[in-house]
Amino acid sequence: MHELGIVVHVINQIEKLAKENKVNKVVELTLEVGEVSGVVKEYFIDAFNWAIKKTEYMKECKLVYITIQGISYCEDCKQTYPTTEYGKECPHCHSGHTYLVTGSDVVIKNFKVE
Repeated sequence: MHELGIVVHVINQIEKLAKENKVNKVVELTLEVGEVSGVVKEYFIDAFNWAIKKTEYMKECKLVYITIQGISYCEDCKQTYPTTEYGKECPHCHSGHTYLVTGSDVVIKNFKVE
């Protein structure tokens, strides 16, 4: 379950920023998580809700979890397509010369403080 490792890393980053900026608490965290990142949303949310109880600034933090669609690009026909529907093979020209453009990252979009 690598979700816990990602949660711990994100929380450590936010806690560090909160301390450096002398905020009272972090009330909301928005994350963008790619649908092909390997993160299981339910596991991530459970791990997040467990881990924030042990923090200094995030005990009551609301998580806004935004799923970013996986989009691939075909180098042969120059078109994009939804990765989760078609995988590595381009649905337009059936080429395998494709690569992932979006949908594999976990990004801290923003967070709100008091």
